[in-house]
Amino acid sequence: MNTPYAEVEPTRAEVDALRQPALLEFGTPWCGWCRAAQPLIAAGLAEHPQVRHLKVEDGPGRPLGRSFGVKLWPTLVFLEDGKEVARLVRPDGAAAVQQAMEQIDAA
Repeated sequence: MNTPYAEVEPTRAEVDALRQPALLEFGTPWCGWCRAAQPLIAAGLAEHPQVRHLKVEDGPGRPLGRSFGVKLWPTLVFLEDGKEVARLVRPDGAAAVQQAMEQIDAA
């Protein structure tokens, strides 16, 4: 699991070109919802070590978040071969994260 947010966000083309399961996490370091979700995300990633974690700081003028229609933080986008298979906004429990991770496995 990546703990710091990426200093340089990937481009949408780079994300679309991913050929492995991935979790794209949008948020900010000062967001209380984002901080509260960290243990849930960590637990899900621990169960699925093959999933790449991309932690992207979001905000006005950030093109990647806009291209995914992010409006609230954290928004978790679960990808298989660069395509969205699940999305969670402000996850409220480890079970929701685990279920979304399993959708990557099923894709």
